[in-house]
Amino acid sequence: MKNLTCVVVGGGYAGIHAVQAIRKAVKEGNMPEKLRLVLIDKQPYHLRKVLLFKPAAAQAGEITVPLEQLFPEGVERIEASVTSIASAGKRLQYQDAKGLTHALDYDILVLTVGSIVREPEPEQGGIALTGLEAAARIRAVWEGNLRQASMEPRAEERKRLMTIAIAGAGISGIETAAELAAGVRLAAEGFGLDPKDVNILLYNAQDRLFPQGPAKASRKLESLLAASGVTAVHQRKVLQEQDGLLSLSSGEKTPVGLCIWTLGTRPNPGLRKMGLPLTPDGFVPVDGSYRVQGAQGLYSIGDCARIIDPETGREDGKTCKEATPQAARLAKVIAADLNGQPAPLHKSYMDFFCIGLGPQQGLVWTRQWGLDLIITGKLGGRIRKMTWDMASLLK
Repeated sequence: MKNLTCVVVGGGYAGIHAVQAIRKAVKEGNMPEKLRLVLIDKQPYHLRKVLLFKPAAAQAGEITVPLEQLFPEGVERIEASVTSIASAGKRLQYQDAKGLTHALDYDILVLTVGSIVREPEPEQGGIALTGLEAAARIRAVWEGNLRQASMEPRAEERKRLMTIAIAGAGISGIETAAELAAGVRLAAEGFGLDPKDVNILLYNAQDRLFPQGPAKASRKLESLLAASGVTAVHQRKVLQEQDGLLSLSSGEKTPVGLCIWTLGTRPNPGLRKMGLPLTPDGFVPVDGSYRVQGAQGLYSIGDCARIIDPETGREDGKTCKEATPQAARLAKVIAADLNGQPAPLHKSYMDFFCIGLGPQQGLVWTRQWGLDLIITGKLGGRIRKMTWDMASLLK
């Protein structure tokens, strides 16, 4: 088998697991021993995106991992953004940090460029939890509000300053609300304020939290959130935050000191510039073995891909727990394609969800043998941390 160049584009959860799985396949002799493996990402680190609420709620805790630490040898790293892909000629172009354009030929290309956090329109106000800079802004605002509240003689204004709205009640919104409830309450004591006066409002457009699971898991989740200082407000959509006043879809107005948007994700918009086939909503369509149709040697997994279980017709989720088995299977697919053998097909991940509920606390739900299993408390928190760490290749 001739020497080949394999390029993985994107150092998110799917990307780092793809690199790890391909390296393992090389060591096991399923791919060329001298495979050139290249990882392209615009940052020198892997961002633990699902933990963005950590720096928003507390100073401690690093949520980036240097790619050099994850792959100290055997992987070339290029800090750049891929701008176009000529799949017919197996060549891509990328732009480095200086704005210079380069070309790179490949034999195998794996697209794992992931997703970006949805943002509201500028006129809707608030701060969307989109990255490290936004997390730092969020922390600065609520700290400033607590400082001002500690000197504010008016009870109503003090209440507003100590109220934080979370607009969007998916898992990201839930985890952000719970972590802020713990962090802001602890900080309030340092300002001489009553921690119980901190008011975290979690706005949910649906009629219950966690619709992916059973109603009893939703009820348990809401009960645990309430005990930690988070109030879930159902069937209410935040429309706008302006001058400390929240406008809701119900017509209500609520005074708040800060509005944080957690609106989920959408496919990386950079995909639209690469010259690849996309679904109307911007995902890369792939077959049951993660191949991009009509482009030999090109594969895609993770948030940026539309992955369908060929047996059940079920679309795979867009969280890091799906990325890990996708990457492991992808390496086997590539090896099979290189060796002219039948490739494995995608299989849906089991029903399994972990939700962080503040420091050392969590809720885990899974359905096994027709039964709903729910784990909470510190054990739930330990399982959640384990899943976070495994997703980022940390032991």
